[in-house]
Amino acid sequence: MSRKILVTAAAGRTGSQATMRLLEQGRSVRALVRRLDERADKLSVRGAEIAVGDLTDLSAMSKATRDVGAVYFNYPILPNLLEAATVMLQVATENKIEAIVNMSQISARRDAGSHASRKDWLCERTLDHFAGSVVHLRPTMFAEWLTRFWDRERSELRLAFSGARHAPIAAEDLGRVISAILIDPNAHAGKTYELFGKMEMDHYEIAAAMTRVLGRRVTYVPIEVDQFRTEQIEKGFNPYLVQHLTNVAIDYQNGIFSGTNEVVRTLTSADPLGVEDFIARNREFYE
Repeated sequence: MSRKILVTAAAGRTGSQATMRLLEQGRSVRALVRRLDERADKLSVRGAEIAVGDLTDLSAMSKATRDVGAVYFNYPILPNLLEAATVMLQVATENKIEAIVNMSQISARRDAGSHASRKDWLCERTLDHFAGSVVHLRPTMFAEWLTRFWDRERSELRLAFSGARHAPIAAEDLGRVISAILIDPNAHAGKTYELFGKMEMDHYEIAAAMTRVLGRRVTYVPIEVDQFRTEQIEKGFNPYLVQHLTNVAIDYQNGIFSGTNEVVRTLTSADPLGVEDFIARNREFYE
């Protein structure tokens, strides 16, 4: 891929990781951000061209995709995903983009209880109409959940996941996968990749791993789905996200997020991080 690569949501977890990997490999990257801030400045210092715009803004996206050969498309858990996907399909066609790498989720399916998961499935079907190369990424739950749902005062993980299991995948590993595909997208055209971390674990095992790394007791507290919903509302999460997270909990209990494979290693020639590796790299956050 010799033309410029556009990374959307470039200030976010996977977008920033993908941008850094691409720049390290000498690629020309345009980083699309919602606003100019410290995160955008860091990307600029590393050599990224910064563009500001919203994925639902047709004019802004038409400009952002000019002279671009491949795009990493990533939209947050917000209701306007399908509008953003339609805009992306239109500007990609107009500007003769060659490839789109789409961040979906492992719970994306036609009959998902989560509105966001259903829309991710519809987003995939929308982008499938693109004439160029399209790749869908369906990661299991991010390792970053272990920071987002960390109760620092109690040293607890309070989640409605019962005793079900998954292999947490770090944004760092997703960034490596994304960059590898963007560099040679035609080799992956039409593929949908389910992505997992190093080892499948339940949250009792995850808490034990955190305890070993941090040197203090970490406890997993399994709560009911209704309690989980109430706690997200109390934290001020918007209703769309609360509805998604509540159904994620149900899907998780039903095994939707479970599984392992060798995709990360195959695409990047390196094993994904394990939970203990992730916690060690984020020790400062926990301490």
